[in-house]
Amino acid sequence: MPDVGEGLTEAEILKWYVQPGDTVTDGQVVCEVETAKAAVELPSPFDGTVHELCFPEGTTVDVGQVIISVNVGGDAPPAPAAPVTESVAAQAVPAEPVAEEDEPQGRQPVLVGYGVAASSTKRRPRKASGDVVPTAPVQQAPAAVSVPEQLNGHASAAGRPLAKPPVRKLAKDLGVDLTTVVPTGPDGIITREDVHAAAAPAPAPAVETPAAAPAPVQAPAPAAAPAAAPTTETSGARETRVPIKGVRKATAAAMVGSAFTAPHVTEFVTFDITRTMKLVEELKTDKDMAGLRVNPLLLIAKAILVAVRRNPEINAAWDEAAQEIVLKHYVNLGIAAATPRGLIVPNIKDAHAQTLPELSKSLSELVATAREGKTTPAAMQGGTFTITNVGVFGVDTGTPILNPGESAILAVGAIKLQPWVHKGKVKPRQVTTLALSFDHRLVDGELGSKFLADVAAILEQPKRLITWA
Repeated sequence: MPDVGEGLTEAEILKWYVQPGDTVTDGQVVCEVETAKAAVELPSPFDGTVHELCFPEGTTVDVGQVIISVNVGGDAPPAPAAPVTESVAAQAVPAEPVAEEDEPQGRQPVLVGYGVAASSTKRRPRKASGDVVPTAPVQQAPAAVSVPEQLNGHASAAGRPLAKPPVRKLAKDLGVDLTTVVPTGPDGIITREDVHAAAAPAPAPAVETPAAAPAPVQAPAPAAAPAAAPTTETSGARETRVPIKGVRKATAAAMVGSAFTAPHVTEFVTFDITRTMKLVEELKTDKDMAGLRVNPLLLIAKAILVAVRRNPEINAAWDEAAQEIVLKHYVNLGIAAATPRGLIVPNIKDAHAQTLPELSKSLSELVATAREGKTTPAAMQGGTFTITNVGVFGVDTGTPILNPGESAILAVGAIKLQPWVHKGKVKPRQVTTLALSFDHRLVDGELGSKFLADVAAILEQPKRLITWA
């Protein structure tokens, strides 16, 4: 089981797409797993035949454990039991392990071409079974491990560049050959930034990278919520116990950590949003927004981006270890999304640089991906400011908890027709309430109040999207 996110320690096997005896190719998706952040498809790094699936669906497996055994030896019969206890990626042939052999240094490739750090200990010599000829494996196994071809200055044990599945997909989408990318990540792992840097001088090079950029095969959609349907439920039971795992477990840990680490302050503002609602209706018929989704959340997001520009200190983070306040000169706008697997907060990268049509497209893609359960761990990392829209449930407002690593979060309440004093007369107007929670360690009351007042002022008079931008 590889670490498909940043520092994840376990994942649940949701679905196997192959069975023992099936032929798999390099890059073919063999299973789908759910981490603490998202559901991720895992490709095979080899051509071969599936020998054994080491864990059934629904099992939570620690990172580093072997989950599938693949016979990569062509016509040679797969070893009966011994290889199942070791990663298939560490062997080029289905042979018995060599007695008293040192582990390869650095990271060993597992299911997606990288893996846990190698142990400094030696494996105990293992007895060879009587029907195996020991001479051939002894000559071949070391060569497969110790002489990989050099890839951009870093070699994996399988002779492939080290990169995580989201990075491989990004490289494929951008047409980047991973073997030409210079890695900057730990242990020679290629990061998203490395791929973007390689794509900058040549946006769409025509390269052939069958082994470096696996293309997931079409597969049926995952189960909507495995954790919500425990097998222990019986008819007429007064209680049902649901295991705490996956996204729910990660959300709980993050919320507890945030609530008891950052001193939260929440401020509220109620205002007339009628003009913004009229603008929403006008934009729906605008030719520049044709085919795009236009709703109040889009203009609220744009208002936040303008308010951040006027109050840049709100877009920051507290670095406890370094005792520094980190001011972010970009906005990765997070959108809290309720999914069958629980609450997730994917974010729109560099939202501050997007036009209104671009922002609309990004929001639509983010929501659609979240509903399908296909949000990647990378999409949920690096957020700087979050919106949570509780108004869709008819709720007036709330006191949101900060997303870890961010200094503020805005809750949007329901928009309702209410009596409101407008131009000296009581009239029915569309009214809403915004709630801003912020980290009082780095956001003072004055800054938080100014920011919240700016967002409300823009939505009261949406022409400020132009005058203040």
